[in-house]
Amino acid sequence: MKKIALHWQIMLGILAGVAFGLLAAKLGLASFVKDWIKPFGTIFINLLKMIAVPLIVTSLVKGVADLKDISKLGKMGGRTFGLYIVTTALAIALGLIIVNIVKPGNLIKPESREVMLEKFADNASSKIAAAEAVKQSGPLQPLIDLVPENLFKAATDNTGMLQVIFFVVFFGIGLIMIPSEKAKPVVAFFDGANDVIMKLIDIIMLGAPIGVFALLSALIVELPSLDLLTALLGYAFCVLLGLVILIGIVYPTMVKFLAGRSPAFFFKGIAPAQLLAFSTSSSAATLPVSMERAEEHLGVDEEVASFVLPIGATVNMDGTALYQGVAAVFIAQAFGMQLDFGQQLGILLTALLASIGTAAVPGAGMVMLVIVLAKAGIPEAGLALIFAIDRPLDMCRTVANVTSDLCVSMVVAKSLGKLHAPKPKEL
Repeated sequence: MKKIALHWQIMLGILAGVAFGLLAAKLGLASFVKDWIKPFGTIFINLLKMIAVPLIVTSLVKGVADLKDISKLGKMGGRTFGLYIVTTALAIALGLIIVNIVKPGNLIKPESREVMLEKFADNASSKIAAAEAVKQSGPLQPLIDLVPENLFKAATDNTGMLQVIFFVVFFGIGLIMIPSEKAKPVVAFFDGANDVIMKLIDIIMLGAPIGVFALLSALIVELPSLDLLTALLGYAFCVLLGLVILIGIVYPTMVKFLAGRSPAFFFKGIAPAQLLAFSTSSSAATLPVSMERAEEHLGVDEEVASFVLPIGATVNMDGTALYQGVAAVFIAQAFGMQLDFGQQLGILLTALLASIGTAAVPGAGMVMLVIVLAKAGIPEAGLALIFAIDRPLDMCRTVANVTSDLCVSMVVAKSLGKLHAPKPKEL
């Protein structure tokens, strides 16, 4: 009997989770799902997060060391960051165009606005407080935060992934600069460790259908009442339309014309990563699978994938950036504010910078959105207006984040002559 492909297994897990969640909610079994089903989803996410930092360390050290030339690192880094900035700016601009045409904020009635502001006031306050700490820092704080004072402390939290990447790239440069005979055993160690990590990822992914089933079941029973969601359909439509255009048009076009591969080939190769991103809402948790798909199913050379994808998981947040632009204008419209071109350009620039600093974990974009709102003079309390529907949209925008990372990895690999025919491995 032919084995069902991984992406179909994950899809079945998602559908079964949604169906079971709806049934559990109808039968009043929400507590049962939270106590006995959700933990398996949490364990699955924890396994993926557990492997993320070791994967970055082993693959990035090997990838940088294999370049054998610092100038090659500069070339790859320049193209990677250039593409990430372009795609993120395009995503924000697209979101702003859509939200200004649809004007979903005008659909919010005053009474509905007051209900949601009151219902989610506590959640909004916690995000505002977290963002306030960020705003109080100096203009060069991001550079300070980039350099860890304690590597092991940074490695204990996935939100410190950028600091880990900084050290690992620095370490890899050191390997390039010492004599090859001395570097060889170190590179061999990380090469072997990377193979072990990739095998562990294969093992973890055997439990993906169960993990996503548990996650989706819990999500469904925890959703707020549908009458509150009705007023936000226009806002959700704007975000989803922008994400559909990015995923369905922009990225496949880049793959076809800049990487020389068909969209069908691209989507077939990345489907498991997309589905996992949807169910976990975490680029960090999806990173191990993204790297496996890029190397073994898209034909991206290992040294390119090990550099481009970990960096993308921390700084390239197209879906998050698009959502921040849409949400900022939506909240302004809900409060009856008219934003001119200069203010919306400011939103674009602020959202671009904020997306770079957004941690690759669920819900982190909400904290950075507070900064975007403050810069545009929009009441931060309006954050409460979108809490009711943020979780489902977070799942969708994570798919765009991961899709963008994989798209850019193919384009960079093609530009460097390191995009090959894929060679899938057997478990």
